[in-house]
Amino acid sequence: MAALAFVALALWTAGGLFLNPFDRVSAHNPNDQIWFEWLLEHGAYTVRHLENPLFSERQNYPFGVNLMANTSVLGISIPLAPITMVFGSAISYWVFLVGGLAGTAYACYHVFSRHLVTSKVAAWLGGAVIGFAPGIIHHANGQPNFSTHFLVPFLVLYALRLGRPGRVMRDGLIMAGLVVWQFFINQEVLLITAVALGVITLVRIRDVWPNGPRILGSLGITAVVAGALLAYPMWFQFRGPQSYRGLPFEFHSWGEDLAAYVTFARDTLAGDAYVEKVIGHTEQNTWFGWPLVLVVLAAAVLLWRRSKVARIATIAAGIFVVAGIGPEVVVNGKETGIPGPWALISSGHVPVLELLQPTRLTMVVVGVVGLLVALSWDALRGMSSGPRSAGSDATEATGEGDTGEASGRVRAPWGSALRTVPVARKRAFGMFAIAMALVPITPWVMPTMVAPKVPDFIVDDHWRAYTPAGYTVLPVPVPNNADGIWTLRYSAAGRQEFQIPHGYFIGPDENGRGWYGPVSRPTTYWVNHVAKTGRIDGRDDDLVAPTDEMKVGMKQDLVFWKVGVVVIGPHPHQRELKMLWDQVLGPGKYSHGAWIWDVRWLTVAGNP
Repeated sequence: MAALAFVALALWTAGGLFLNPFDRVSAHNPNDQIWFEWLLEHGAYTVRHLENPLFSERQNYPFGVNLMANTSVLGISIPLAPITMVFGSAISYWVFLVGGLAGTAYACYHVFSRHLVTSKVAAWLGGAVIGFAPGIIHHANGQPNFSTHFLVPFLVLYALRLGRPGRVMRDGLIMAGLVVWQFFINQEVLLITAVALGVITLVRIRDVWPNGPRILGSLGITAVVAGALLAYPMWFQFRGPQSYRGLPFEFHSWGEDLAAYVTFARDTLAGDAYVEKVIGHTEQNTWFGWPLVLVVLAAAVLLWRRSKVARIATIAAGIFVVAGIGPEVVVNGKETGIPGPWALISSGHVPVLELLQPTRLTMVVVGVVGLLVALSWDALRGMSSGPRSAGSDATEATGEGDTGEASGRVRAPWGSALRTVPVARKRAFGMFAIAMALVPITPWVMPTMVAPKVPDFIVDDHWRAYTPAGYTVLPVPVPNNADGIWTLRYSAAGRQEFQIPHGYFIGPDENGRGWYGPVSRPTTYWVNHVAKTGRIDGRDDDLVAPTDEMKVGMKQDLVFWKVGVVVIGPHPHQRELKMLWDQVLGPGKYSHGAWIWDVRWLTVAGNP
């Protein structure tokens, strides 16, 4: 029943795509959704053709794309390959999205219900808060890799259970498997989880110390097995073809606005898109709303002495709240001038840290909020039932007992000031407060929009007649990270059976530094300028004819890309784009929903 409820909630949240997954995309982040659909097709393509999944020549011809140096999600795309091959990437993306949300919530519920609380309702609420947190839903708008965390609860569980007598080998191997799988889903989440576990270990070092040799033994097994399996992918990521150094922007400067914690997120019942104009278009990782913040703070205080798990989680949350601030404290969209912890690395050239966004460290806070909600509800339930509650400090989870504070006795579980209040009244008030705090952050249906149609020329494989082996298809606008993202769908719709120039990815610039998209050629600018403005010759004036220099340059690029056919599908400026190519290549031909130019004569000759 818990699983079905989570699936139903995920279906509700992703309902905009469910109605028409082939023609609709996220209205908030359509570009990334198209990228992930392409990645799902990449997984299916590598399975179908038994090719190297770490690299793709289906974008950015003739250089290709290093998938390990991008968000490859091979841990999802490979398992979903059968669905993608049968139904297409639009359906597998929808499965990815719904399964990620529901799977994350259920994984938290599973761990909570078996190792932390006795109440199934408490475990369900905790799982729902984490799996459908405002920040998780925000990422689900086009970035399902950041809303898919079904392995994280088990990573945390097994990390806390390391050191159990007789299970050194087994726990080490299980941890290795979880690490490797999470590595191929989202490396950043794996890194954040590892940092969080390191902080938790330091907080409870006195409890961990006696089991140190066994813990180190399990970690050694994890390091050897996971290291052996990940050595080549990591080398490929940092030293393989089309790898790069650093990132296009200083992501370490993206800190969390402190006012965001008490703000209702855009995609929640109480949310309003207008607030983004005040705080800014952040990732909304911590937009819990003020009622839930008050409830969680109260729970942290009242459970402090009762539950060791709550104490450790609260301390960890406080550390990550500070770590997520970034280089400067920002409140309600305004810089305060007060330096944050990341000001110490403002140069942005510290290895590993330069790849992190401070705001994403607050995902640890999301987990703590869900945990405290579960512990609070369980404590309230235990006030009248008497047995173990509030996670009797998860002996199974942490490998230790508590100090006797976790018994379910009613004696002052909520502080001496409340002793005179009848138990039933305290219980009812507490549960009501939790419920009322969760209602405003109930996720709303994520908005979608109609995507431009991919012409039948691509969908029905008519391109094959113009693209022999070794030739590429050039969709217009030219696929890139800005104006030409929509035509990347041509590659996904064609099951990646043809190569395309340029694309949507992060690759090296002329100096080997990371950059969004390829090193652009003149045709990309000229064509995509027309697509964006409806004007030719790169000038913001009336429509004019392309210059001779433009004509020569565009033909040279067609030769460089070894284009077999140029394709213009439905587009707001299709008429102007056709006029441009007509003047460069001669009159185009209308075929199966697209204007096309057969340019094999040009690319074979190689002489514009």
